[in-house]
Amino acid sequence: MTLLALGVTGRGLVDPDEPAVFADDEAFLRGRAAFETVRVYRGRPFRLDAHLERLAESARRLGLPGVDLRGLRALVEAALGVARTADAVLRFYWTPGREGEDRASGLVLGSGLLGGVKSTSYALNMVAVDEAKRRGADDAVFVGAERVVLECPTANIWWRRGRTLLTPGLALGILAGVTRGVVLELAPELGYDVREGSFGLGEVSAAEEAFTTSSVREVMPVAALDGSAVRLGSAAEELQRSIRRLASA
Repeated sequence: MTLLALGVTGRGLVDPDEPAVFADDEAFLRGRAAFETVRVYRGRPFRLDAHLERLAESARRLGLPGVDLRGLRALVEAALGVARTADAVLRFYWTPGREGEDRASGLVLGSGLLGGVKSTSYALNMVAVDEAKRRGADDAVFVGAERVVLECPTANIWWRRGRTLLTPGLALGILAGVTRGVVLELAPELGYDVREGSFGLGEVSAAEEAFTTSSVREVMPVAALDGSAVRLGSAAEELQRSIRRLASA
């Protein structure tokens, strides 16, 4: 992928060969940062507002400074001036900045699970993808207790039973993908019912078709799961065409 432009809030577009992040930024030290990936079709970003809203929410939940939405929009305009009418990808990173000292006041500890956040802490996700490739697959799917289906490392997963589309519910702690949200909007228009909830992995294997959704890959059919073939169907193709029409509208 060719890097067309690099922008930094407060600085505008900068030389892509210049350092943009300090070595003691917590994003580099600890992977504590939020990010978003936005597809650009013919110079127009798709669902930019939804991505920026999710970036702001991820930053809030990670305890990062408030997102400068106005500054980011200005960077988008500047970057699109370089990309012009090209199909491209916008990638946003929001970091906490340089590491501070909390030793004087001490630490307050708490417990909990941070789910549904678009964080740069993707090491385990990438390990899962590498392991899947070692086994001859292209991607991985995470499962929870009792093999409940969750999500893929960088995508949401769907499958079809008749005219019903099924997908794991957000209550499981999965990411509320923007493309997932678009499919939720488009499915009824195409005559599909949608069920969100908790489902076992066996339901995907027995489905009439399965596919993943993400901003980069859009709607991607699943051809096999754990070595067993999954039938290819028409829903993924229908949804892909509808997303492209919506992006061009």
